[in-house]
Amino acid sequence: MPLPSAIPSRTLTTIAGAQVPVPDPNSLIHLQFRRFAGCPVCNLHLRSIVARQPEITAAGIREVVVFHSSAAELRKYTEDFPLDLIADPTRTLYREFGVESTPRALLNPRAWPTIIRGVATALAGRRHGKPLPAALPEGGRLGLPADFLIAPDGRVLAAKHGTHADDQWSVDELLAQVPAQPRA
Repeated sequence: MPLPSAIPSRTLTTIAGAQVPVPDPNSLIHLQFRRFAGCPVCNLHLRSIVARQPEITAAGIREVVVFHSSAAELRKYTEDFPLDLIADPTRTLYREFGVESTPRALLNPRAWPTIIRGVATALAGRRHGKPLPAALPEGGRLGLPADFLIAPDGRVLAAKHGTHADDQWSVDELLAQVPAQPRA
């Protein structure tokens, strides 16, 4: 499904109850579509985002992260993520942005090293009281990631639909998408 060159304005509600305008009139939006709450691969990725949040913010980007899980399920796994987290258990936004689910999310060998590292990290976190991912997560395990960079006027500046569970923009790739700012 082709994505429009601009998206209509809307307000999303985070799992904490905050309102997030998309597009945001004051900043770029990095609209991330992740898999399920507690996804080990997603958690590793989000930790890389949080670790470099000052750089991302300095580039004028606001992070908005969508999961196909309920808000209650997301809260179990995301208390230490200072990001705008959106629950979309009905996958309404996923359909609108053409984000798919498919067995290739897990079957692609390029995802396996990160899956193993993510599961090991989740197991290690268990010793610190963090919950393990659900055996049968809400919405299933076969979701693919996607990334969109949205300008304040709603234009989609860049997009990536992942081909496997670990196929999303790195922070460096995200920052490379930011248009050059005119110099004064």
